[in-house]
Amino acid sequence: MSSPFSRKRQKRFGAANQPLPAINSSFRKRCLTLLFLPILFSSLVVTVTLGGIRQKGYLQFLELTAYDHLVRLTSHQGLDDRLLIIGINEKDLQKQQQGELSDAVIAKLLRALQQHRPAVIGLDIFRDVPHPPGEEALAQALKAENIIVPTQLPNSESQGVPPPLGIPASRVGFVDLIIDPDNVVRRYFLYGQSPNGQVKAYAFALQIALKYLESRNKKVFKVFPDDLQISSTVFPRLSSTSGGYQLPASEAQGWQVLLKYDSPQVARQISLEQLLTGDFEPNWLENKIILVGYVAPSKKDTFPTPYSAANTTNFEMPGVKIHGLMVSQIIKSVLEDQPSLTSWSNQQEWIWIWGWSWVGGILVWRTNRLVPLLSGVLLAVGGIWSLSLLFYLQGFWIPFVPALLGLALTGASLLAYKVLYRTYHDPLTELPNRRLFLQNLQKFNRVGIDPSHDQVTLFFLDIDGFNKINAALGPEAGDCLLKAIALKLKQLFQDQAFLGRVGGDEFAICLKSAVDNSKIDTIVALIHQELAEIFIWQGTEIRSTASVGIAHGTLGREFQARELLRYADIAMNRAKEAGKDRHDLYLAGMDLEATQRWELEIDLWNALKNQEFRLYYQPIISLKNRKIAGFEALVRWQSSKRGFVSPSAFIPIAEETGLIVELGQWILKEACRQMRTWQQMFPQHQSVIMSVNLSSRQFSQPNLVSQIALTLEQIGLSGEMLKLEITESMMMNDVEAAIELLKRLKALGLRLSIDDFGTGYSSLSYLHRFPIDTLKIDRSFVSRMDLSEDEGKYSQIVRTIIALGHNLELDVIAEGIETSDQVQILQDLECEYGQGYFFAKPLSKEVATELLRQSS
Repeated sequence: MSSPFSRKRQKRFGAANQPLPAINSSFRKRCLTLLFLPILFSSLVVTVTLGGIRQKGYLQFLELTAYDHLVRLTSHQGLDDRLLIIGINEKDLQKQQQGELSDAVIAKLLRALQQHRPAVIGLDIFRDVPHPPGEEALAQALKAENIIVPTQLPNSESQGVPPPLGIPASRVGFVDLIIDPDNVVRRYFLYGQSPNGQVKAYAFALQIALKYLESRNKKVFKVFPDDLQISSTVFPRLSSTSGGYQLPASEAQGWQVLLKYDSPQVARQISLEQLLTGDFEPNWLENKIILVGYVAPSKKDTFPTPYSAANTTNFEMPGVKIHGLMVSQIIKSVLEDQPSLTSWSNQQEWIWIWGWSWVGGILVWRTNRLVPLLSGVLLAVGGIWSLSLLFYLQGFWIPFVPALLGLALTGASLLAYKVLYRTYHDPLTELPNRRLFLQNLQKFNRVGIDPSHDQVTLFFLDIDGFNKINAALGPEAGDCLLKAIALKLKQLFQDQAFLGRVGGDEFAICLKSAVDNSKIDTIVALIHQELAEIFIWQGTEIRSTASVGIAHGTLGREFQARELLRYADIAMNRAKEAGKDRHDLYLAGMDLEATQRWELEIDLWNALKNQEFRLYYQPIISLKNRKIAGFEALVRWQSSKRGFVSPSAFIPIAEETGLIVELGQWILKEACRQMRTWQQMFPQHQSVIMSVNLSSRQFSQPNLVSQIALTLEQIGLSGEMLKLEITESMMMNDVEAAIELLKRLKALGLRLSIDDFGTGYSSLSYLHRFPIDTLKIDRSFVSRMDLSEDEGKYSQIVRTIIALGHNLELDVIAEGIETSDQVQILQDLECEYGQGYFFAKPLSKEVATELLRQSS
């Protein structure tokens, strides 16, 4: 079977020197599909679900509550000066000394009103039976054509209340109010008629308004199946599904309209006593609409309204005021073109709910951070409420709660889908992540896509120097590079392999057909060639290479996807250790080294916990008098499992894992404690100094100075007795910061030494700025001074370092001294101090103590 890569390659993704990243049209379409389909599906499901819940009436209470908030928020209009309410209160009833006004009192009331020539009088007081005295006087008063009297329609529970005898139908209006399921009045029953159209019923407020509009030539009244019309003004008829209502058909009978609560106090109000005593302005009545009714709570003619939830007292509104609100609403609509309240059609409401469901989906799908997401959600909620308020002001009650739920539920479902998707996909490249890649790889073993072969080949890619790209150009450049590489790999392999991003800058490729070793070089060459193209990021060229590990796996019952990926990873690390832009093939046994290193790392952590480390002390000798000038503390590991472990074996691992920080703290404390002990034992050796090495990780710790200060304080050791040895490279990463840190260390009284001087890359221009005390010549120079072929060369290097140190007024220590000839050369060059096996190997604390005792 030929390799899939033997054919001519497809047109390459992008071109050299192409801006980063480039996205082809097919990938863009796929991205749009990935964006469109989940949002479309979720928003439609949520909208249909909310529609079903809404039709069951489960959202009605919430929607009516939201409606009440809109009412209270927009109730700011002043009093309608075309109306006046004669409110009969408790004081009026007490003055009449009876619970019900007599016919004589009402007749007197009407005569007093007629003196001021009102346009209409609406008498919201039943008079179906006589209330003597004054029956004849009342009958005479009710003959006036501008008086509208009430009636109550019969229903299943009562026979209703007829109007007074002799009053024509044109001056009779029913006062029946519609009570919502939560016992609040939001609708007004404006008109009704029998099925055959023979019996017509006008609402009390409608009759009053029509009587008032008659004098203004606006009385033309028409009835249509879906609305009422006065002159050219249309009053839409409520249905059982209008706005937030989901009422039974029996609750939506007749021509009902929404009450537009413009103000809790629709009109000026005076009492019966004020009217009869003349305590009012005459112009309040002249040519005005007068409504007469009870406002006394004892009459129980009060009803909860949208204002009730926000009131602590007088939370119910008298019926006469509610009729006044409706009268004012009709007149304002006809004479002032103020919109009446209506609702959208079902189709419009469905589109409204679906639109906000879509918004919720887009917000969650397109936003990856919490704060922007919360901000977007808050803005969207504010948008729904603001638009609902705006439409309400324009006369439309649109559903707020279903739209809000659509936004929330679609967002929540997309968030759940996104979490699930992100659980198995890399959000940056849209490739399967490690989890899904391993599942696909294991599934590949079960499916047996290529039954003619029993092997699978896995490539593991790691981008060389990726951290440097991030550090130099920023993470955005790194992200775009990763996306471009992912696209290139998709373009290269297409459907012949499945890919995954299995780490930060790591990709895995599993070929769907077997590839022998002879074809691996060809495939890897194509990968390197694709990645070798130059990309431009904001005017900067980016060149990328990759280290590649390859592993073969045998399909079958014993196949383990995780193990195959691990083998390829091990091979990749071997390739990276050998240099950049290389590849390596996993061979049996490679994992043993990695396992051993891992076990050593575990043992290393346990060693610190189990106190298996020991400090040894190598003397530093004065080359002038051969006396002990100090000790260098060196750590040793006597493992309970491994025996003695060389520092060269565990120190690099401690550096890599970060254990060196904790280990370094222990070394510092132990060395200071030992130095304090020797001070107390040997007062004559007060000039002996303890030297401790600092690792690069310790040097970069922000609390290094405070830790050392605390250690010295706890142990009671003067800072002058401690010398810290620091390598050149540690200070050259950030020279100015290093100088500042060294000054802070010097402020503790410490002595500072540059260790292994001559092997690093420090600049001599900075050396004089470092607040140091000592230069320590590396052993690689000292050990070669007495070799005949190199004696002159290395002696000159050592001479130069010593001269440099003396010119900067620094002490010089030569390490690694092993012969008397080396001692002699150093003495001739006037080097102050030396250490090495010639004088003593690193000593245990017991042997070092005895050495100090003998030198006393």
